[in-house]
Amino acid sequence: MNKKQVRQILKDTDFIHTSGSPEELKVAEYLKARCEERGVKAWLESFPVEMAEVRHAKLTVKDAAGREQEIPCEGYRLCGSGSIEAPFIYLPNTDPASLSQIRGKIVLLDGGVGIFTYQDLLKGGAAGIITYDGNVHYADRDIDKKELRPYVAQGKKTLAVNVNAKDAVAVVKAGAVSAKIEVEQEESAGESHNVIAELPGESDEWIVLSAHLDTTPLSRGSYDNMTGCLGLLCVLDALKGKKHRYGLRFVFCGSEERGLLGSKAYAAAHEAELEKIALNINLDMIGTYMGKFITCVSAEDALLGFIRYFASIRGWGLDGRVGVYSSDSTPFADKGVPALSFARIAGPAQATIHNRYDTPAVLSDEQILKDSAFIAAFTETMADAVKCPVKREIPEKVKGDLDNYLGRKRKEQP
Repeated sequence: MNKKQVRQILKDTDFIHTSGSPEELKVAEYLKARCEERGVKAWLESFPVEMAEVRHAKLTVKDAAGREQEIPCEGYRLCGSGSIEAPFIYLPNTDPASLSQIRGKIVLLDGGVGIFTYQDLLKGGAAGIITYDGNVHYADRDIDKKELRPYVAQGKKTLAVNVNAKDAVAVVKAGAVSAKIEVEQEESAGESHNVIAELPGESDEWIVLSAHLDTTPLSRGSYDNMTGCLGLLCVLDALKGKKHRYGLRFVFCGSEERGLLGSKAYAAAHEAELEKIALNINLDMIGTYMGKFITCVSAEDALLGFIRYFASIRGWGLDGRVGVYSSDSTPFADKGVPALSFARIAGPAQATIHNRYDTPAVLSDEQILKDSAFIAAFTETMADAVKCPVKREIPEKVKGDLDNYLGRKRKEQP
């Protein structure tokens, strides 16, 4: 892979391609073709995803004087259809005292709608939900198309809309006392895809490399995460044609942005084969001009120590921790496969994600190749091991972090 090829791939995929959309399938087929043109067999594996098309969404607020104002909004996909009018409350905290005030009210939140927040809102009797994103200092007035994820709702839907941060501030400043939410949408069954490619090894054991190929509704996804997909292609380029002890399987995951759905689907569909996977190496965002290279290890501490030594020997700067990373390494670790993620994390003043500013302009072709070369060298070292030394045991602390992240257990407050 050279810089010209890197830039061409970034150009060819420079469009929004969300979970389950024709555009996501187009990118999946494109990545499959890039594997095949390198002489590597590749194929698509489909999995079901819930889809929704919001046909109408409206948010109206009233102040104490009865003045009514319509606020631009996007309805949450999969939150159901209908309308609700109720008193309005801004909820900056979600502690018990704050939640005791929400019964029968439409609630404006500062944060997102995770599993436990949603459970608390339902238990407290919230009538509807308003969230916001964006930045009051940005020129745009973009509104992200959020969804009430099925594993969050667990069959209990509540009308919800999302607004721009500028309008959220304006509503609070105006002293809104009531709100009305209207949402109409059509829900359906859809399909997303993972792309799989393989370099067989001398043994029947594998190292799986993963990276997600989808974007959020506002983002073209160059940084998050076509760079990870480029990293997989670079590793494939560097290691193809060589015989390694461990086989290398490359999984380009669909629908990561909706809750790691592609990697969860892969782990479920291949559960009987997981015992033959010695390690998962996940790539999620590399190659920015500035920013630090990091790893998050969902495995024994010794693996983090080895990666630190490996990087130090090569003069490669690296920050690392043991824990859970919000990416496709997580479902592997949850199934007992030692896993890690690599990323180059840029500051928000340099490269942001999940918005219109995630474009090829924030990326360095040279740095993508440098990051990928380090990852390829690490992968080759592990693939050539007589026996992968990483214990097939997930530490108890990491198991606890997985329970918290995946919504099985509420994180204890200090």
